Amino acid sequence: MKIMVHKCKGKYYIKVFGCQMSEHDSEILAGQLEEMGYHSTGDQTEADIILLVTCCVRETAENKVWGLLGRLRKLKQDNPHLIIGVCGCLPQQKDVGKSIKKRFPHVDLIFGTHNIHELPRYISQLQETRETVLEVWADSDALVENIPVKRAPGIKAWVTIMHGCNNFCTYCIVPYVRGRERSRKPENIVREIEELVARGYKDITLLGQNVNSYGKEFDPPFDFADLLLRLNEIKGLERLRYTTSHPRDFTDKLIEVIAGSDKVCEHFHLPIQAGSNRILKKMNRGYTREQYLNLIDKIREKVPGASITTDIMVGFPGETNEDFADTLDIVKKVRYDSAFTFVYNKRKGTPAAKLEDQVPEEIKTERIQELIALQNKISLEKNKELEGNVEAVLVEGPTKNDVNRLGGRTRTNKLVIFTGGSDLIGKIVPVKITAGHLTHLDGEYCG
Repeated sequence: MKIMVHKCKGKYYIKVFGCQMSEHDSEILAGQLEEMGYHSTGDQTEADIILLVTCCVRETAENKVWGLLGRLRKLKQDNPHLIIGVCGCLPQQKDVGKSIKKRFPHVDLIFGTHNIHELPRYISQLQETRETVLEVWADSDALVENIPVKRAPGIKAWVTIMHGCNNFCTYCIVPYVRGRERSRKPENIVREIEELVARGYKDITLLGQNVNSYGKEFDPPFDFADLLLRLNEIKGLERLRYTTSHPRDFTDKLIEVIAGSDKVCEHFHLPIQAGSNRILKKMNRGYTREQYLNLIDKIREKVPGASITTDIMVGFPGETNEDFADTLDIVKKVRYDSAFTFVYNKRKGTPAAKLEDQVPEEIKTERIQELIALQNKISLEKNKELEGNVEAVLVEGPTKNDVNRLGGRTRTNKLVIFTGGSDLIGKIVPVKITAGHLTHLDGEYCG
């Protein structure tokens, strides 16, 4: 798609709330703004355009948006020509866009997840009419290709392979704000990654709400495993990752493909969400704890040494002490390398928000603290088990606190910090692990 725009001079500031999908959306927005002639700034007080890329999966992120919008009112008063926009998942919810317009009249642009490629048109419309642009598409079957993207510098990049989600977990707002599943054509994904590799990117992460559902609508059949096989052939690509996987759709074929691929990394992120079959059913997750544990066994048999991470929710409506004990039990059985843990909070528009048996906040707090303590203990033990090993580390660059120390990732997505020169950046080097910590590994370069 060729976007016809008038070149402008000005600065933009983008604030992102949420997941990797929101981060990648921000790269698309930045790419369009750069093509229009705008330049990035890290100081919102000197920006001509401020865009908030929002998330509504977590209540905390949503509240941060409301707070920032309130503070931006003063900036708008000081600079009436400042353009303030809100996009992403938050406006995509029913009537939220209208609410933003009413509560925050200083906001100029309000649009959702399906029409971020229309940003240049919205800016042009705003500049002509000086009236608030509110346009939220309910859904879109179209997948717009060749939108300008401004990538973060470095060796890592994200590539979206599909949009939307069909799972309808009862606690999740994503299917309502991201729409139904739509898969990009394989040839477009291959072309994009080949271009990224030619520009020096070495570690690519494939994005989708459920990458395992990729290609279900294709005829002839071409699924996620087939896509990984095709991408594994790209010359110059060092490492291939993906997020997020749904345990229900993780097939034996996919495990075999990952086990036999030299570029697909041995890191499996498999959200369990809860260890109780009763709660999993209420969540509409589509698998039992027994099926999940069987999947873990298959992965560990076919991919020895793989790291396994997860998401776990505490305090889902109706969760009893016995249900929570099942969650702790599955954490002990699987021994995750790490886990993203969080407490359930109501999301308006989801079935779970209407359930009456909500868990009291004080019980949620007790449970999450117990869960975190258990997982931290396991994570530290898992990292200490690597002491003495020599790991292949793809060096990303100097650490924030010490320019003489480098940071990089193993194939299993472990962060390794060690001393080395800038000539190692972008290379895969051998590092002997000297100490395992909770969130990273210390090492010595042994090249």
